[in-house]
Amino acid sequence: MATLNLKPTHKPVKLYYQTLNKFIQLGAVNEGAVKVAFADLLTACCQQFNWTLLQENSIPLTKKKLIRVDGLLVRDDTLKHGIWEAKDTEDDLAKEVQKKFAKGYPKDNIIFQSPERVIIWQGGKQVYDEEITKPEALVESLKLFFEYRPPQIENWEKAATEFGERVHNLGKKLVELIQSQRKTNKKFIAVFDGFSNICRLSINPNISDAAVEEMLIQHLLTERIFRQIFDNPDFTQRNIIAVEIEKVINALTSKSFSRNHFLEEVDYFYLALEEAAKTIKDYSEKQHFLNTVYEKFFQGFAVKVADTHGIVYTPQSIVDFMVKSVDEILKKEFKKSLSHKGVHILDPFVGTGNFLMRVMREIRKTSLPDKYKDELHCNEVMLLPYYIASMNIEHEYLEATGKYQPFEGICLVDTFSVQEALQLDFFTPENTQRVQRQQDSKIFVVIGNPPYNAWQQNENDNNKNRKYEEVDRRVAQTYSKDSKATLKNSLSDPYVKAFRWAADRIKDEGIVAFVTNSSFIDAIAFDGMRQHLAKDFSQIYVLDLGGNIRKNNSNKAIYNVFDIKVGVSINLLIKRRKIKNINVKFTMQMWVSFGEKRKNMLIWKNVSI
Repeated sequence: MATLNLKPTHKPVKLYYQTLNKFIQLGAVNEGAVKVAFADLLTACCQQFNWTLLQENSIPLTKKKLIRVDGLLVRDDTLKHGIWEAKDTEDDLAKEVQKKFAKGYPKDNIIFQSPERVIIWQGGKQVYDEEITKPEALVESLKLFFEYRPPQIENWEKAATEFGERVHNLGKKLVELIQSQRKTNKKFIAVFDGFSNICRLSINPNISDAAVEEMLIQHLLTERIFRQIFDNPDFTQRNIIAVEIEKVINALTSKSFSRNHFLEEVDYFYLALEEAAKTIKDYSEKQHFLNTVYEKFFQGFAVKVADTHGIVYTPQSIVDFMVKSVDEILKKEFKKSLSHKGVHILDPFVGTGNFLMRVMREIRKTSLPDKYKDELHCNEVMLLPYYIASMNIEHEYLEATGKYQPFEGICLVDTFSVQEALQLDFFTPENTQRVQRQQDSKIFVVIGNPPYNAWQQNENDNNKNRKYEEVDRRVAQTYSKDSKATLKNSLSDPYVKAFRWAADRIKDEGIVAFVTNSSFIDAIAFDGMRQHLAKDFSQIYVLDLGGNIRKNNSNKAIYNVFDIKVGVSINLLIKRRKIKNINVKFTMQMWVSFGEKRKNMLIWKNVSI
């Protein structure tokens, strides 16, 4: 359990009392003035956990009723940890607490504070009521508030850790079961072979039987979560890919295998998850649980998949910045917006759907139905994130419009393979139609986080990048051909291919917005790539986020927004019909904060292409 490292002698505590004394001397004793001191103290404590204090925040109690709290502590981007309510010296704090509860304020973890007193309610009951004029009491109250975990959440966190440790053995047992059934179960043999052929035609011609088995295991281990946690009982009948995989699972269970019986040994995990999910109603908070399952599964069972594809989430603040930047560029350079008819938007590496959901929030409500139906597109090659993205995007639309509508813009497909395999069927007829529709669309915005082997832990792990005839040919005849470097292995990294692919995909006009490995900015091997980016685009903005731990020659701490070892950059590339081959040096500086770790550390870097 996380503990708050705070003592009466620590600077934030001393500063709190000093600030209060200054307010008293100035005669400023109203709530609006004195709560500033406590807000600063809470913020200082939040930094230890990488949490965020959202001040003057609205919280929905029902669809029609909101409450506005002085402070909301948020952890893991969306999960609410606690609420802060401030009062001044003149208020009767106990009476104010009852007034708030009469309005429907939650009693889960809420701290009521005045300059002299603190009352804390947790788990539906009062657990603290003391004067805080002495620093020892103040520290005690803050530790109680910050270290609290609802029993359901604490049980879930323990279960999730154990699940991550045990999923490898569980997966191995499923592999053994599948392989034994492939020898004796004729029905399963036929269906599995047919499914494997579909995967080879649709996803990767070299996909192994082991990888196909892994897809089945991903489905088996997670479909209960989709049905129950997210109240989506029809998921396996409604999702076009899940329908196909259920046919294989049904053949597997046609004899003696029972999925429920097999998963009994981790039933505690699902039950803990379900109990924790009952404590929250907000969908975005439930996504925290799903994200944890996603990470634990790949880190525990599919280590090489996590390594090659980069099972790491883009921080929400970066997604927000990129989407807002694209919308601003559309307005400034093209007199359009993300809501504009004809602006087709594609996330070619959608992951769990975060970029596209943020785009949907930026689109005008009146424009969203048409955009959702015809002009939003995304691809994902891995099954589990494909499922999650489908659910997340469909729920985002439901929240925005009040209507459920299946999202037909998502494709289970490898973005880089589409160009060289358009004559093939892609998994199901419906999926093939979606891929073809996307290919026929004039994509104006490409946005996302391409995979890159910054996450590959072992160069000798035989976990190298897949070859793609068309994209590799384009990289070779451009970036590689015009490079003066002797060693060009770095140009085989997927993020390099993503730049080449995107530059070709948006044709004559449009925007590419990627967050990627930043080595292309100044590394020798990328000189040809920089040269061609300058030719392909009329303007290029690069926001260097630093974070290259491997190049750190000082004793100073280096932080990375992804907790990886290579540098990261946000890249905004603009292609115009009328303006071409312009070489721009960007000297504008702009301080940006992407979370406490990197506060005041991010600047626009001077880029010479």
